Amino acid sequence: MTQTRVDVHYQLDGPPNAPVLVLSHSLGLATVMWDPIMARLSERFRILRYDHRAHGASPAPPGPYAIADFSRDLLRLLDRLQLERVSFCGLSLGGMVGQWLGAHAPERVDHLVLCCTAPRMLKPEDFTARAEAVRARGMAPIAELAISRWFTPDFIARRPDAIAPLRAALLASNVEGYAATCDAIAAMDQRADLPKIKAPTLVLAGSVDQVTPPEQARQMAHLIPGAEAVVLPGAPHIASVEQPDAFAGQVIRWVALPSS
Repeated sequence: MTQTRVDVHYQLDGPPNAPVLVLSHSLGLATVMWDPIMARLSERFRILRYDHRAHGASPAPPGPYAIADFSRDLLRLLDRLQLERVSFCGLSLGGMVGQWLGAHAPERVDHLVLCCTAPRMLKPEDFTARAEAVRARGMAPIAELAISRWFTPDFIARRPDAIAPLRAALLASNVEGYAATCDAIAAMDQRADLPKIKAPTLVLAGSVDQVTPPEQARQMAHLIPGAEAVVLPGAPHIASVEQPDAFAGQVIRWVALPSS
């Protein structure tokens, strides 16, 4: 595990005195992933969104990486901004960070929303193979495959405008940083940590998610004390983009609950 300290790129939006909600994005994307839900969320919360190391405008230190590195990057950001306690919503890679945060830094988490994610991938070897492919051939060959797994065919055909900025972010990824992130996901197994999570936790899934199927969400919720699992009908992996209203509604409902 690298010990490199990284000051990640971030954006703050919404009322300055509102409760802070952190948004943590998926593998290969950046803060742009959250644009479709920002208008609704920023009415209620102070939104902190950021780019993971080796993503977007954040630095890409040498690997190898582990999920703990991505999580400590966020803790470092919270310390920089003097934010002692926040609510957190993470999707895919962001949800992996959320699991680590909830288990290892419970004092920093108010409400936790884990979206379209898993503590251990069903086929970790696929991410090892993807890392090797990207190192050999760059991002372009895997970009369309990723998009086809992130969204439904109907949405891809109907909303090229929504997909274009995500495709651009993916193609602009730091190749070695993306590959090192894939290796971190392949090595990840957080199942034993889930019972340590104390924050009120919503596990949100998409019914047609090809990457992290909804059964994984139900299994996660079973292992996290008091967690609730919700499956969005017809939603794919990047549910926040394809079903922004339903997704944002669930996040608002959960984060607005009274703190324990």
